[in-house]
Amino acid sequence: MNAWKEYQESNKERFLNEMLDLLRIPSVSAKSEHKNDMITCAEAVKARLLEAGADKVDIYPTDGHPIVYGEKIIDPTKPTVLVYGHYDVQPAEPLDLWNSPPFEPTIVDGKVFARGSCDDKGQMYMHIKVLETLVKTNTLENNIKFCIEGEEEIGSPNLGKFVSTHKELLKADCVLISDSAMISLDTPSIDIGVRGLSYIEVEVTGPNRDLHSGVYGGAVANPITILAKMIASLHDENNHITIPGFYDDVVVATAEERALMAKAPFDENEFKTDLGIKEIWGEKGYTTNERTGIRPTLELNGIWGGYTGEGAKTVLPSKAFAKISARLVPNQSSDKITDILINHLQKIAPANVTVKASLHHGGEPYMTPIDSKAYQAASKAMETTFGVAPIPVRGGGSIPICALFEQELGIKIVFMGFGLDSDNLHSPNEKFNIANFYKGIETIPYFHKYFTELS
Repeated sequence: MNAWKEYQESNKERFLNEMLDLLRIPSVSAKSEHKNDMITCAEAVKARLLEAGADKVDIYPTDGHPIVYGEKIIDPTKPTVLVYGHYDVQPAEPLDLWNSPPFEPTIVDGKVFARGSCDDKGQMYMHIKVLETLVKTNTLENNIKFCIEGEEEIGSPNLGKFVSTHKELLKADCVLISDSAMISLDTPSIDIGVRGLSYIEVEVTGPNRDLHSGVYGGAVANPITILAKMIASLHDENNHITIPGFYDDVVVATAEERALMAKAPFDENEFKTDLGIKEIWGEKGYTTNERTGIRPTLELNGIWGGYTGEGAKTVLPSKAFAKISARLVPNQSSDKITDILINHLQKIAPANVTVKASLHHGGEPYMTPIDSKAYQAASKAMETTFGVAPIPVRGGGSIPICALFEQELGIKIVFMGFGLDSDNLHSPNEKFNIANFYKGIETIPYFHKYFTELS
């Protein structure tokens, strides 16, 4: 609609500057030192929602970081869309790999570089500006609710309790999420599913103290060596996960679904060049897109032990540690996989070490039906602004709350992500293309329009 475009065009610089202000707040949920920053960010989100035209905005405390709830109800009988997003961000470390300070947003070649620029502050903020656009142009035809949390990056430990105790408050006809990616501005896509997650930490202990590696080396098991061997045994020569029972519940994608995924453009040379690798890697028998979408994975996210400071220290360490995560596909249970993984690590540990393992967080896989009204509205909205219908794809990441929302609220979720896989999510130099930011603000109003028409 021309009114939307005119309003957005005349306010685009302000929209961008407001998003940059939000990015300057170091809302790192994983670090207790940022507790006050989390509160500051929640208050900033509340202020922006009120300025955008929300009639009611409240900050709900939790046992962790607060949740921001907002709403614009024009008519209780009209369809209601619940927008979910998060204002917390990943830790920025390693800081020395950033080309600019992570919490001082820097624009280079039309891209905003900052922690949280794409995941998820920039994408979440698109929805606040969409609310403003619809309210200021007097074109809002449905009700909009917002649930913006501060713990997504640590597994949303307190969101479940909030949702289960505020079902009436969150009552809606669908959940709309922009915390995912698309293929490109030339080839739009919609995630029809996200993978689940099981994230554990492992501690391997050998001797009761650090030892002199000359005096004791060769006579006492080194926990780092043992841990490395254990981890190496988790994949076979075909990069297939060797843990008994790991694949038992996997729903194998049909030939039709694999053919549909193959329609998504993929340039292997461009992929390798972008990542600076010589060859791709993964489970034998599957393409790269299939490995990151329809197959479960097991990854080592961190490993440490012994002396890692400057210079040399000839030590045989007492302990070694690792962080390990599994990405799960439909029908796999995060609780079951966590138990299988922990039990397997303890079983394969040799008698000369002891193993402790604990869960950090987990979440269930989720699939969006492409015949739902929400998906149809999202697809039509993107076709309207992009000029081509989006390709349905499977996302490789995890959004732990998806299954929770459907279970507690009885409604379906639709993903409308405007980031790119190359936006360095969770990595140094995270970025968000300004063109994608504006494209999201341009497209999402059509979702509300078409969802209302279809409901």
